[in-house]
Amino acid sequence: MKAMIIRSFGGPEVFEEGEVPKPKILPGHVLIRVRATSVNPVDYKIRKFGPSIAPAFPAVLHGDVSGIVEEVADNVSRWKKGEEVFGCVGGLIGTGGALAEYILADERLIATKPKNLSFEEAAVLPLVSITAWEGLFEKGNLQAGNKILITGGGGGVGHIAVQLARWAGARVLATATGESKQKLVLKLGAEAVSGRMEVEIQEAALKHFGSSDFDLALDTGGGSGFETAISMVKRKGKAITINASGTFDLGKAHSKSLDLAVVFMLIPLLHNEGREKHGFILKEISRLAEEGILRPIVDPEIFSWKKIGDAHRKLEEGKSFGKIAVVID
Repeated sequence: MKAMIIRSFGGPEVFEEGEVPKPKILPGHVLIRVRATSVNPVDYKIRKFGPSIAPAFPAVLHGDVSGIVEEVADNVSRWKKGEEVFGCVGGLIGTGGALAEYILADERLIATKPKNLSFEEAAVLPLVSITAWEGLFEKGNLQAGNKILITGGGGGVGHIAVQLARWAGARVLATATGESKQKLVLKLGAEAVSGRMEVEIQEAALKHFGSSDFDLALDTGGGSGFETAISMVKRKGKAITINASGTFDLGKAHSKSLDLAVVFMLIPLLHNEGREKHGFILKEISRLAEEGILRPIVDPEIFSWKKIGDAHRKLEEGKSFGKIAVVID
């Protein structure tokens, strides 16, 4: 089958057209004809740095996928040929990726594609939605009425987290850079928005909530964002990040007896544990999308898979507005 592959790690130019074997069906799996995928930071980091989670060369990258079930294993009963599905299913060590005509998917990792979304819209949801869900509800135990700070509210995980937190009945303040992203965050349901600086967050929180202490904070970027989350959470609150790489002084967290947590949603894919949970989350995401409660923001520029290098470059350079979708045409 045709695929966009890499034979070495490096810049966006390492992608090339190639031929790889079509996956053979395995027990507990379905074969998906790929219609679309999306670009996540983990995709360009694997391409660029080649961490230990990278697939073998010639490598087919990307985990997010939307498409149509082409073949079903004999022991699979929940899926049928022709059904439209989405999920985050591969692009890592030991798996194929979505930059190909077909991808093999564990039946537990996928859900029915929202009927009201295009394949491109559905393809941008899996990784960021699962990450946001785990951060808010599994790590954060978010409750109605909680005051939550979401850093990077206009980003991939952030814009989904804002909508999910609002749906859960929380009072949301999100940080965003630039007028367009700040307007987007408010449109998606945040009660308040501010810049990244702690003084800006404090001023906005006092104005809208009457207090600058948050019950919990979800940092969607890491680095200084995680430090801000720790600073803004009240005593015995929770600070969660999706990127804990770096060096942090946790003295402030200690002085407030905070609960700290990290989300790494790839664990079920890498270690084959808890995969049913991903399917459950995506089923809920599909339902919320169909009910009009949640919607993905897709960058206006839709890329062909033959231009995947350009798509990677755009995300790396921070020039996207919304998630970048890639069609397998």
